Amino acid sequence: MRYPESLKPGGTIGFPAPSYGCAVQPYRAAFMNALKKWQEKGYRTLPGPNCYADAGIGISNTPEKCAQEFMELYCSGNTDCLISCGGGELMCEILPYIDFVRLAQAKPKWFMGYSDNTNLTYLLATLTDTASLYGPCAAAFGMEPWDKSLEDAAAVLTGQARSVGSYGRWEKESLKDEDHPLEPYHLTEELAMKCYVGNTMVTSKLQFQGRLLGGCMDCLVNLTGTRFDKTRQFIERYHQDGIVWFLESCDLNVFAIRRAMWQMEEAGWFDYVKGFLIGRPANGEPMAGLDAYEAVLETAGPKNVPVIMDMDLGHRPPMMPLIVGSTADIVVSGNSLSIGYTFS
Repeated sequence: MRYPESLKPGGTIGFPAPSYGCAVQPYRAAFMNALKKWQEKGYRTLPGPNCYADAGIGISNTPEKCAQEFMELYCSGNTDCLISCGGGELMCEILPYIDFVRLAQAKPKWFMGYSDNTNLTYLLATLTDTASLYGPCAAAFGMEPWDKSLEDAAAVLTGQARSVGSYGRWEKESLKDEDHPLEPYHLTEELAMKCYVGNTMVTSKLQFQGRLLGGCMDCLVNLTGTRFDKTRQFIERYHQDGIVWFLESCDLNVFAIRRAMWQMEEAGWFDYVKGFLIGRPANGEPMAGLDAYEAVLETAGPKNVPVIMDMDLGHRPPMMPLIVGSTADIVVSGNSLSIGYTFS
């Protein structure tokens, strides 16, 4: 596994828009403030040509132009790391125009984003053996003040932190809108993780290790079985470490989550699994007798490994920044979770 160098003082952050850009409010104002805040911390910023574009369907521009922007910013000597402008809907359509062979040969750089950006954070790891960061997108860094989760993401990028922990409270309803683009997270809900070993809920301390792999299930199930799916080869390559899967969802309802888990299992993705980290689903209301827990446990339970539900991951912030491809030591004690990263 290749690990990028940390972002150094005075380094340059590139901002591609391989999914939605920051063309409309409140994202435009938030992104512009994010640039200002990074600059105040002493970093240079280099927005890509699609950051303020609104010419695509579900993404900032045409798939070809989005792929070109990413390739140029990643392979250029003018940037030291990349943070995606935002998520979106159809980032998968840029993949035929991404040169993964060239990326594998290029100097590795941190690329950070989540949601639709799974299409690159996941494939950078599985296709180019390069670690990436599943974490906040660029506009989030415009909030005043930064949430602890954003401080953590910046600390991982800059090499100041190799461990992260849960945050205690989460946001159910955002206060951010066009009139309040810089609002911080509205943290009203208490963290309430549910921990299982197999199908049995447990309250005892859990500790497990493995190589982190995962992202947004909406995107992952879309990649399953395509020519970009080299997951089996990846997990075979690292089978001695075992895989800790981190999974969260956006649009998927509980039945779609259950189908996605079934599909990934049948594709062989969960061979060598050492544990599951499951984020709070954005659309996880019970339906027809099925809840979000059983939607996951129907597949994950028979593996008889730790399954941590409703952790700080994904579309209901804050989210812990997770290093895709790294080895991780996960400790769950009571209602707190910590992850220590090892670059091996």
